[in-house]
Amino acid sequence: MTSPAEPNYITPDQLCIGLYIRLDLDWTAHPFTFNQFKIKSQEQIDTLRALGLERIRYDAKRSDQSPLPASPPSASATPAAPKGPSTEQLGAIAAKKARIERLTQHRAALNECERKFVGASRAVKAITRNLFARPEESMKEALALVGDLVDSMLTDRDIAIHLMNDKVANEEVYYHQLNVAVLAMMLGKQLGLGREALTDLGMGALFHDIGKVDIPEKILLKTEPLTPSEQDLMMRHTQYGLDIGKKLNLSPEALAIVFQHHEHVDGSGYPHGLRAEGILPLSKIISIVNTYDNLCNRPNPRDSLTPYEALAMMFSQLRARFEPHPLGIFIRCMGVYPPGTLVQLSNNALGLVMAVNSSKPLKPTVLIYDPSIPKHEAVILDLEQEAELNIIKSIRPAQLPQQVFTYLNPRKRMTYYCDAVPGKAAGD
Repeated sequence: MTSPAEPNYITPDQLCIGLYIRLDLDWTAHPFTFNQFKIKSQEQIDTLRALGLERIRYDAKRSDQSPLPASPPSASATPAAPKGPSTEQLGAIAAKKARIERLTQHRAALNECERKFVGASRAVKAITRNLFARPEESMKEALALVGDLVDSMLTDRDIAIHLMNDKVANEEVYYHQLNVAVLAMMLGKQLGLGREALTDLGMGALFHDIGKVDIPEKILLKTEPLTPSEQDLMMRHTQYGLDIGKKLNLSPEALAIVFQHHEHVDGSGYPHGLRAEGILPLSKIISIVNTYDNLCNRPNPRDSLTPYEALAMMFSQLRARFEPHPLGIFIRCMGVYPPGTLVQLSNNALGLVMAVNSSKPLKPTVLIYDPSIPKHEAVILDLEQEAELNIIKSIRPAQLPQQVFTYLNPRKRMTYYCDAVPGKAAGD
């Protein structure tokens, strides 16, 4: 029976459809997707009773029904013979085992992706540091880095876009040029570019802002709006970059990216206000990705948009600036809710989008907030495998209660890396 001192606990015989219950068990010790949920079927009740728990916690405020009256104890009653699990329960157990296996695989893939990201970040740092002292060596390192990324893109497997962990992707290792290179090459793959074009795209992306070395640091680091004279100086970085790129023997296509990455197809960009016909295709790709990254990662993080807001702005307010086809492909690949977006699911659970499969972007991988599970063991669900769950809306970090914010740890800086989805051929 329910103890007066413990009003939120009931016995299994009191379960009914509409109760919101919380299981005080390890997530791996029961067949349900979540440790807390609203009961929707008799099968769920049967499975809960089969767990052998003496009592189950429920949340009266989130329940649609009150618990059933507790059955009176009967000393003379003959205990019922234990029943074996039903077909439905066996199916739920099998599904949970598969879910645990997917979680293990995802964590392994994320760890491998973070290892590659750290290596790429170190390479970018070395390239940037030694570019003018040892230009030939730095260019060889850049080509090697881009070559590795091209190899990972030119695969018959799907590409997953991962959000990097804060312990890996903090400001110290945040590199705008690497973010732009990774996302641009992912977009290039989806557009059907071959090895040579992807290499030019990657090299142009890595060096697209190289002209900023000649811009005063106080302007580059300024978090307030630039004055007209400061803005005029900032806009010169494309010409400075072109001059430097020629000395580094960048390909003509990569040089065009360096010079044209702020041009817009409607003529509103700089340095020459070119329209669509005057902008090379690879430059149009970088313009899209560069804009997205700048919206998500502004100099003052408080001014940054969420990934969801950035894509929405690009599509609704800035669409005229970009070539329609690559913009549409980029939005499709990133998904409606790109990695780094805080979301609410259809069962009201809160989560953080961790990865998107570029060919199946409507069903991302989401880290779930569940206070009954330690943060370092947080459940990560692949919504592609969860038919009953979907995302209903995006949430801004400021809307989260503090405990949820701390648990999900939304990133101040959005940093991505791509890797092939293990064992999945594209379109499978």
